[in-house]
Amino acid sequence: MNHQTGILRRGRKFDQVLEGAREVFLSDGFEGAGVDKIAKVAGVSKATLYSYFPDKRELFMEVVRAACVEQADSMVSLAAGCRGPREVLRIAGERLHAVLLGGYSLRLFRIFVAEADRFPELGAMFYRNGPLVMQENLRDYLELAVSRGELRITDVDLAAAQFLEMCKADVFLRFLFKIDESFTEAELARVIDGAIETFMARYGS
Repeated sequence: MNHQTGILRRGRKFDQVLEGAREVFLSDGFEGAGVDKIAKVAGVSKATLYSYFPDKRELFMEVVRAACVEQADSMVSLAAGCRGPREVLRIAGERLHAVLLGGYSLRLFRIFVAEADRFPELGAMFYRNGPLVMQENLRDYLELAVSRGELRITDVDLAAAQFLEMCKADVFLRFLFKIDESFTEAELARVIDGAIETFMARYGS
């Protein structure tokens, strides 16, 4: 059975398999994830699991694909409406924190790094459907703000990337290396506030 056929076979048990597989892959990694454990966590038989995904590699790739779709679907356009730069930048920063510091995105990222030789395409796929979508979304808003005279920017792609990188300051590496596993709202607001003030000092009209 090929990968595309598996994707088309939707249903309650299919979703159970994906949820169970995601949980096990995130806790045990690709190599350590056993089919028996995945079936048990998913609440299905091994026969049911194999009817969807005869190969563990295909199951892992579908888990990643589903995560990419979830990321892309969460990226509501920042350019919609008539909000000002500070409000939009705050929304962008909060969304970035939600993706990087919440849920399972970073744990998937760690697996991509560990399995880079086995799955060289997955990290790029996840990036294109998450961080890059967010950066392009912010870039589109910055172009609009420049056209309205609210910001002065000559390189909107660089400016969008700069802002998102500033929003990682003092939290992302601490989270990546498990120095801290969570942050208070005040800690995250401090980072976003600093990023907004620095950005507006450079690009504000």
